[in-house]
Amino acid sequence: GFQRTMLIAIGGLLKVRFKDGEREVKVQSICLEEDAARLVDDDSHVRTYALDRLGIPLVEITLEPVTGTSEEIANVALTLGRLLRATRRVARGLGSIRQDVNISIEGGGVVEVKGVQRLDQLKKVIEYEMKRQHGLKIIAERLRCMNISIDHPMIVDVSRLFINTESRVIRSVLDARGVVKALALKGFAGMLAYEPYEGIRLGRELGELVRFYGLGGIFHSDELPAYGISREEVDAVRRALMLNSNDAFILLAGREESVGSAMHAIVERLKQALIGVPAETRAATQDGRTVYSRPRPGAARMYPETDIPPIAISKEMLSKLRNSIPKTWDEYVDELSKRYGINKVLAEKVFDSDHLDLFERIAESTSIQASFIASTLTETIVSLERQGLDASRLKDEHVEDAFARISRGEIAKESIASIFEVIMQGKADSVDKAIDMLGLRAVSDEELSSILDGIIGENYNIVKEKGDRALGMLMGIAMKRLRGRVDGSKVNILLKSKIEEITRK
Repeated sequence: GFQRTMLIAIGGLLKVRFKDGEREVKVQSICLEEDAARLVDDDSHVRTYALDRLGIPLVEITLEPVTGTSEEIANVALTLGRLLRATRRVARGLGSIRQDVNISIEGGGVVEVKGVQRLDQLKKVIEYEMKRQHGLKIIAERLRCMNISIDHPMIVDVSRLFINTESRVIRSVLDARGVVKALALKGFAGMLAYEPYEGIRLGRELGELVRFYGLGGIFHSDELPAYGISREEVDAVRRALMLNSNDAFILLAGREESVGSAMHAIVERLKQALIGVPAETRAATQDGRTVYSRPRPGAARMYPETDIPPIAISKEMLSKLRNSIPKTWDEYVDELSKRYGINKVLAEKVFDSDHLDLFERIAESTSIQASFIASTLTETIVSLERQGLDASRLKDEHVEDAFARISRGEIAKESIASIFEVIMQGKADSVDKAIDMLGLRAVSDEELSSILDGIIGENYNIVKEKGDRALGMLMGIAMKRLRGRVDGSKVNILLKSKIEEITRK
């Protein structure tokens, strides 16, 4: 199917904090989209689509170009995301909000990077693209200084030169009746592997490009002999292309149709390499890099929707919308802070997290201090994730169950991190099993009193000598033995009472 788009609004602005103060970022448009099916496989005869996205409604908000650092641009995305979340009408969680960001440097084409899902990923993508695009600019300047031209490309079928090759890639292509073609590049020696920055090189750009045509990559003379291609085969290709030591070549292996299309694309890309940064669409990787996805589509692909009539906007509709504008992010954070008695920093963390609704349910249904609930959801769980544990195993029902048990006095609040850790490790699939595994069943008042009496007996002389000043030491010993089974405040009160009783005698 096709992606269908309805224009909802134009204009508007966001107020965003930059290093030089607050600036207004203008909104170009707000559209409602109906997503298309997703292409998952494409060969010469069959295209396979997944229908999991077909018809999914999306809101697309397009901002005007912004100049700034990666952190400032990420703050623009954060501000927009907070505004959307403040409506309480958008889905939360990874993948629910995605940024497609257009990045360009002076004199370069606009590169659209799609699929950025996290703010930390957005900063890395911008920084990587800045480095990549500046690197391509340096390569272009160097090529122009060398007076290199791609006006009359020479492409030769060199399959016969690899009849006895030891390259597994080329061998499998020839066995499948594919071809090997070579492109001569006059004066290009060293330029395909040249790196103005680590990992930024023309050979890599071309390798990403040909994957669009179903090929695994390229071989080029700056990196050969290697990959099973011998010195003799390299020399034979050079002779076939009539190259000297200042020249380079590129090899492509695959189905003849794919190789022909990819070779044409390489020639066009090399012509663009003489200019600098080409306009294209790239995909964001999880580690913050980008890879070639496809050429940038032109305006010709856009045409009016013929099945749906335009919707007239009346004054009454606008008046109704004005009266239903939701609170701003700042207003919600202030309200959250006041309602639950937590500081503004913690309120911001809760609101920006994926646990706002969960926090409010727990805070409303238990007597536990809201600041402890908030810090557990926004700090403890995040800390366990950073240790490499799988947060997807920890469900909302696990979290609510654990807090309910703390509220009923069944377990101590100090035990919650250990319970979550065991569940996120996959060692337990319920709070009950985690408690049994950790031995966290609460001790009775009689058992607690007996344990504390034993600790005091072991340190009786110190208690007699120091009195109340021994409390800290005894608390350390007690909590080490009891951690997770009794609330620390309860231990503190009982220990203090027992010490006072001894000192009065």
